[in-house]
Amino acid sequence: MTTLLDEPQTQRTVSPSEQLRTTMAAARLSFTWLGVRKSLTSAQKNQAADSFGAEGKFLSAGKKLLDTSHPAFKAVTAIRGRAVAYWKGVSLPFPEPGIRLIRQDSITDFDQQIAEFREELDEAVAELDRHYDELRSLARERLGDLFDLSDYPTTLIGMFAIEHDYPSVEPPNYLRQLSPELYEQECRRVQSRFDEAAQLAEQAFVDELARLVDHITERLSGELDGKPKVFRDSAVTNLSEFFERFRALNVRSNEELDQLVGRAQQVLGGVEPQQLRDNGVFRQQIATQLAGVQSSLDGLLVDRPRRNIQRRPR
Repeated sequence: MTTLLDEPQTQRTVSPSEQLRTTMAAARLSFTWLGVRKSLTSAQKNQAADSFGAEGKFLSAGKKLLDTSHPAFKAVTAIRGRAVAYWKGVSLPFPEPGIRLIRQDSITDFDQQIAEFREELDEAVAELDRHYDELRSLARERLGDLFDLSDYPTTLIGMFAIEHDYPSVEPPNYLRQLSPELYEQECRRVQSRFDEAAQLAEQAFVDELARLVDHITERLSGELDGKPKVFRDSAVTNLSEFFERFRALNVRSNEELDQLVGRAQQVLGGVEPQQLRDNGVFRQQIATQLAGVQSSLDGLLVDRPRRNIQRRPR
């Protein structure tokens, strides 16, 4: 396995934020999704409130239109989850809601993968639509007098969709002519956004590595009823995937973090999960080495500068 430490250490000529700005593209993933909950009407809330001796205007109540635990509905929801996980896995956070940064040379792969998710979604929605009458009948039984056929579209085709685009996060060129002063102001704002993005990326990598190392160390060194704890392959494979993502997306904003990732990768280089299950001595050796990485990470988490970063939903 090639480690991060094997890579040539070239002299930095640009800042991490400038590297992000010149090599990454903003990517946005959005969804059209059928709502399955609806608020009760005022009359229905008043009726419900009467049973508690309350006033309807002080009661918040809603109804669930469809059974989302149905296998066909869960299949549709799973595709959305996989699409979001993929998007986040190949990108870095950006301090604007709904936007993340992907490598410019990965745009073609990103387009193809989202297109595949879109095709899967269309097939899953078509299957869900075949069960639509059944789901509405169940809703009629369960909702009783609250059931209203007008709450339901005639078909579910077109009610779910995945969209993606690449919004510009750079100052518009027309401002240069219209208002040079405003253009410079926008340039400073964008630079600040990318400075923050570099900090967010570093913070995300530190947090994820700490979580993964904590988990595998606890699994390797802990015991349950006098026996080694259950150790799943994912404890190793999740770290391997992290190393690859770090290699692809890291902008080398923190030399100490680079070194810690390299140490962790060296410890686990060539290690197979079954080896850790079969060999107790080897298992303890790896646990001890990773505990050293864990300790250094704890120090990095404590000592890193307190930055004024506002976390936003993504």
